[in-house]
Amino acid sequence: VQLQASGGGLVQAGGSLRLSCAASGRTFNQHAMGWFRQAPGKEREFVAAISRHPYNTLYADSVKGRFTISRDNAKNTVALQMNSLKSEDTAVYYCASMYVRRADMVSRVSEDYQYWGQGTLVTVSS
Repeated sequence: VQLQASGGGLVQAGGSLRLSCAASGRTFNQHAMGWFRQAPGKEREFVAAISRHPYNTLYADSVKGRFTISRDNAKNTVALQMNSLKSEDTAVYYCASMYVRRADMVSRVSEDYQYWGQGTLVTVSS
């Protein structure tokens, strides 16, 4: 699976951005998907994840209620809708995929993910 993230950019605090991740390969619907981020000088952290189907979702407490993860298995894409952005959301955002046997499995642990995209930069100005 190859992943290509896009949609990052510069936005003012309080604004919105929608990140997208396109996956190649025929096994997308056998993977749970996640978004992680890494701010300058900080460790990579979990943001959100979604299972294969039915769609279980997980969110970091810091983004709960502001971010929404979704996926379209027909289009091999996963999206992260980010609303009410804050300066502390500034980071490089990575999408990742995890092969799972159980359709409802989802994880917030980065080591569980086998495939990673190249990252897209989100900058939130205050």
